[in-house]
Amino acid sequence: MRSFSDYLRSVDDAALLTLFTKRPDLVIPVPPDVASLAVRACSPPSLARAIDSLNQWQFQVLEAAVSLNEPFSTKSVVGLTHKASAAVLEDLIAMGLIYPANDGMRLPSQLRDVLGNEPAGLGPASLAKLKLSELDDAPAEARRTLERLVWGPPRGSVGDIKNPGPGVAWLLERKFLVPLDQRTVVLPREVAIYLRGGKIHKENLVDAPQLVGAVRNKDQINLASIANISTVLRWVEELLNFWAEEPADALRAGGLGVRDLKIISNHLGVDESCTAFITELAYLSSLISIDSDDRIMPSNKFDVWLMQTPADRWQALTSAWLITSRASGLVGRADAKNVAALGPELDRVNAARVRALTLSILKENQGIAPDINSFNSLLAWRAPVRRNSSMQEELASWTLRESEWLGLTGQGALSAYGIAFLEGAELSLINADLPKTVDHILIQSDNTAIAPGPLEHEVSQELAIMAEIESRGGATVYRFTEATIRRALDHGKTGEEIKAFLSKTSKTPMPQPLEYLIADVSKKHGKLRVGNTSSFIRCEDTALIAQIMNDKKLDVLALRRIAPEVIVCNHDSVDVMRVLRESGYLPAAESANGLILTGKHANRALAKPRPPRIVGEIEVPDIDMLNSAIRVIRTGEKSSHKQAHLRQVANEALGALPRSTANETMDLINKYILEEKSLSIGYADNNGAVTHRIIDPIRVSAGALIARDHATGEVQSFRIPRITGVAAL
Repeated sequence: MRSFSDYLRSVDDAALLTLFTKRPDLVIPVPPDVASLAVRACSPPSLARAIDSLNQWQFQVLEAAVSLNEPFSTKSVVGLTHKASAAVLEDLIAMGLIYPANDGMRLPSQLRDVLGNEPAGLGPASLAKLKLSELDDAPAEARRTLERLVWGPPRGSVGDIKNPGPGVAWLLERKFLVPLDQRTVVLPREVAIYLRGGKIHKENLVDAPQLVGAVRNKDQINLASIANISTVLRWVEELLNFWAEEPADALRAGGLGVRDLKIISNHLGVDESCTAFITELAYLSSLISIDSDDRIMPSNKFDVWLMQTPADRWQALTSAWLITSRASGLVGRADAKNVAALGPELDRVNAARVRALTLSILKENQGIAPDINSFNSLLAWRAPVRRNSSMQEELASWTLRESEWLGLTGQGALSAYGIAFLEGAELSLINADLPKTVDHILIQSDNTAIAPGPLEHEVSQELAIMAEIESRGGATVYRFTEATIRRALDHGKTGEEIKAFLSKTSKTPMPQPLEYLIADVSKKHGKLRVGNTSSFIRCEDTALIAQIMNDKKLDVLALRRIAPEVIVCNHDSVDVMRVLRESGYLPAAESANGLILTGKHANRALAKPRPPRIVGEIEVPDIDMLNSAIRVIRTGEKSSHKQAHLRQVANEALGALPRSTANETMDLINKYILEEKSLSIGYADNNGAVTHRIIDPIRVSAGALIARDHATGEVQSFRIPRITGVAAL
């Protein structure tokens, strides 16, 4: 066994299945044969992914193996580490990070380059023969120098290599230090291992640290979790209903502006980091879309989402969050001021991997709300090497926070719903455990209404048009204002319909001030009409027209009166209505034929939602796909072996160009066409050079031989006058 390719050819299907399970990137896409598989497995990106999946102890054993000269044995690795490393070596072999050869164990090419030049703080191997026992009698100055270099980094600076201090000179003389240039020396690997007591690491981290934290009651965990699930579903629904009425504007570079983020944050009553997370949830689930005019609005998928059960809605949000490579925690970070929610800067290559690892740790320690320091210690052991590892602790802390917001955890510990979600189990338990919806409200004398629980969907949607949410919690408080009543009238409600709905829905009588408010706004609504000229304003009350013309707040519209009851304007009717409402007027939209344009409407984006891409992670294919990949590789290997064998036969058989007369050539060609056998030919190209070819003759047509060329695998045409001769294989 001379190479990694030979090793892969020697293993059985079970070993390949284990390899592909641990390193799924090797079969996406499926390589054509074992040689291609070996090249991919030895490539730096694939090796980096495999090394990222190791825990601290496995990584220490790999560092010990890299510090040895190839080939090395299990005994030599155990001698540098711990007896438990023998089992780890088997895992590393199964992952293809080490492979057994005839003379011992070896490393795939480029593995040392991926790990770096100084694994475990060790320098290069010495080229000279060293008497390491002399280190025991080293002078004090030399000992101090060695103490600074022994645990790495192994490089040190000197003032001048030609005139070093006495300690450095003693070490240089005996080759215990090696000069790299005029001011740099390096400690050879053998010297460092000897000074470390024949070990590679100060401490062999064989066992994972114990996770500690507060122990939570199972029932309390689930109660907190189901409350969080109810809350996050309400947050997403409120966000999208708000943007349906008042769409946000997308930044030119992509993403949600700070101003719009603050507006929706105040509306939801949560901080901006939580708001950014909620907007990302909607974005990941394709519930929002950005129109061609850069308005952020709910997509049509939002209506489908609303019709699903709470469990299905929650699963859609959580599934998208679990696999995304985006990190919403970056929004508002001190050193990331230009990072915007929904923007393109949130992708982090290891975000999904850290998120999955964090949840797996919680799952292994059920009932415990982990202490953050203990959790970080365990996380560092489980994932000592990570691409972009400087953010690992932050990504994990954001995952813990977002898991609580989502309801995967309750009081910091993984809930029954979170466990069921991670295991792919049925989530109908969520529908049963969510608080029961109520169909009534309690109207107060101060123009507010209290919903004593989550409202039924139809009631909630109707009430959201007529009132604003003032506070949230176990009970939600709604407030009725002139603007909210006007909004209901814009949606086609009449004053009487609003009163009838509230009287029917409320368990308490409607207070007189609210009746007067509804009647007063209904009386004024639609008295003023706005349409397009660009736009016009029409009103039968000439006094109101005069008031508008004299209102300084409306100068921005540049209004022009063309009749006692009509004003025209160059601005769009939507903008005119917005300015009028901000100035205290209550206009209604009018069509070109004079009909008032009111009615229930739900603004939805016309553009198709484009959820963000997922960066950097590869899912493990199912067992059937892996078995199919193995069959493809085996089949491709047989084909490659056959072609290589035929090329070898050709080289051996065609030591000289085949020569035959014209008659012999045609007889042999016709014979091998009938027998369907391969033969070798000499063929002259356009320049007169003659080459050997192995072909499978198919037929003769129009003075040419149609045959499959073994070198290319393609069917080609060979002109018969150019065939110098044929010979059997």
